[in-house]
Amino acid sequence: MQILRTPDECFEGIPDFPYEPRYADVPDQDGGTLRMAYLDEGVDEGVDEGQGVRRGGTGEAPVVLLLHGEPSWSFLYRHVLRVLVDAGLRVVAPDLVGFGRSDKPAKIADHSYARHIEWTRSLVFDVLDLRDVTLVGQDWGGLIGLRLAVEYPDRFARIVAANTALPTGDFPMPETWLRFREAVRTAPTFDIARGIQSGCQTMLTDEVKAAYDAPFPDESYKAGPRAMPGLVPADPDDPEAPANRLAWDVLSQWAKPFLVAFSDKDPITGPMAPLFTQMIPGAQGLTHPTLEGAGHFLQEDAGQRLGQEIASFVRQTA
Repeated sequence: MQILRTPDECFEGIPDFPYEPRYADVPDQDGGTLRMAYLDEGVDEGVDEGQGVRRGGTGEAPVVLLLHGEPSWSFLYRHVLRVLVDAGLRVVAPDLVGFGRSDKPAKIADHSYARHIEWTRSLVFDVLDLRDVTLVGQDWGGLIGLRLAVEYPDRFARIVAANTALPTGDFPMPETWLRFREAVRTAPTFDIARGIQSGCQTMLTDEVKAAYDAPFPDESYKAGPRAMPGLVPADPDDPEAPANRLAWDVLSQWAKPFLVAFSDKDPITGPMAPLFTQMIPGAQGLTHPTLEGAGHFLQEDAGQRLGQEIASFVRQTA
């Protein structure tokens, strides 16, 4: 497997993002290793000889796992992260393999749904040993995170689904998404920043757009973003469709707290909100917020509000 690593200098000058990345190696599922980047914020300073104590797990500050999607990276959660840390929570925000500061397998064929699940699992469980996790999944963060939750339910305390889905291919995908998939598949260049902007109601500054472009110095680094739309189970015979059907079977009996925090202006995942609220027992009896005036990337359009909803949800269900 050929691996590309974005030079550190590409990330110089990222606005409003003072967080220091951490790194860990995970098996690449091809006999080698990949370096994954992640943020781990929310510490008690001045303890353990000044190194700080990571909080989270039983009896300590809850840990919130923020999983991003296509074609973004942990930068997307910067507004949410600040609110959660200020609320006394530990926040872990990985960059998926192929995105952000994480290593980038150079071929589209190197990427699969199953591999992305396993890469993420290796980081959050094998390396970080996260427990009592509050999952926040948006876009692919939900497709990956929900699969982890149903396969390792003892690791999760609660779930927040935010503009995401868990498709099985048994129902037609939205036309907007089909057009996006075709554009990513056929366009000679993939304009990452433009893709993010198209999913926002807010007008992004040039500095923010540059931050979304930063992980991808040229087209050779974009195999991950190029691959992801084609990995969504859009047909009933997709190789991951059976696993997603099984995941829905598990979710239909999921009794742990499950918050649905969708925006009101996402044509891609919007129809999923009522399915989550109606089909998952853990969603019953909760007040599910609708983030008004926000698009697909609700972290950009309503990040502070989303952070407040997550923090309140954790407090109320602790």
